[in-house]
Amino acid sequence: MYSETKPLLSITSAHLLSGLFAFIYVGSIYTSKNARLRFSKRKVNLPEGQARLKLQNERWRDDPDVIKARLLAVTSATLICCLIVFIVMKNLSRDDAIHNLTTSARLHLGFTWSNTLPLLITPLLFFGPLYVQFLEKTLPFQKDWNFKDDVLFRFLSIVGLRNYFVAPITEEIVFRACVLTVYYSAGASRTKMIFLSPLVFGAAHIHHAFETYHRYGCTATAAKRAIISTVIQFTYTSIFGFYCCYLFLRSGSLLPPIAAHMFCNIMGIPQPSYEISLMPNRKLSISAAYLFGIIGFVCMLKPWSYTDGSLYWQRN
Repeated sequence: MYSETKPLLSITSAHLLSGLFAFIYVGSIYTSKNARLRFSKRKVNLPEGQARLKLQNERWRDDPDVIKARLLAVTSATLICCLIVFIVMKNLSRDDAIHNLTTSARLHLGFTWSNTLPLLITPLLFFGPLYVQFLEKTLPFQKDWNFKDDVLFRFLSIVGLRNYFVAPITEEIVFRACVLTVYYSAGASRTKMIFLSPLVFGAAHIHHAFETYHRYGCTATAAKRAIISTVIQFTYTSIFGFYCCYLFLRSGSLLPPIAAHMFCNIMGIPQPSYEISLMPNRKLSISAAYLFGIIGFVCMLKPWSYTDGSLYWQRN
């Protein structure tokens, strides 16, 4: 605990509220018929690791009408979660002035500007993959970069809007801003907020197992794949959540975790071995670039992430 004032909420209440936020967010995509997925229950034996083809009457997550319905659902859910935070703070506050309550809620939710340095930490970590793109001449304005394909088609398509804009923004508002606000109000320590609250974010991705099971044939092998992929996804989303929570608390702003989320979605999972196999003559320089990014990230995470005046990380 780093605050001497009496917590406004109990830890149990914070747990329940964070669970409620996750339920509202994930549940929103199942309340609408247009947002729900639909699969055939027929079992299909497929080669290991191969997904089946989509059937005519099925609804998959990348169908444009499904995406549109889900974007509307999660946007509405995010607004509801923010409203709940405001109502909770209003009920707990002794100040009835609406202006003061709105300002307090805005600061707690991190709806503030950020310094530049916290936004550069994630690109620094990806120095290796960025160097590989430089070698491939696919960075913006290089020879093999195309504005139509790499900007318009990728980012402004319905899939791009989901992956690079709506999902990162709404997920960070709900699973970082709203969740951390209630834990902070409950007097949770920074350690607990960083390492426990992201587990809610990881758990919110478990429902993807349903899709994996059906896309890979509804067999025992498909069930095994769904379980393994879900465990992996839970692990890396939780670890990513640790990082985003740290950025949020240190900077006091939602912009750094949103920017990190967007950037990671754009870059994808680094594949150094594969990249080196494509350019074996550049093995040393690619390895050095990856090492530089990792060391730079470790060294600069603490000094670059802090912003003076952060509500959550005030220095004594």
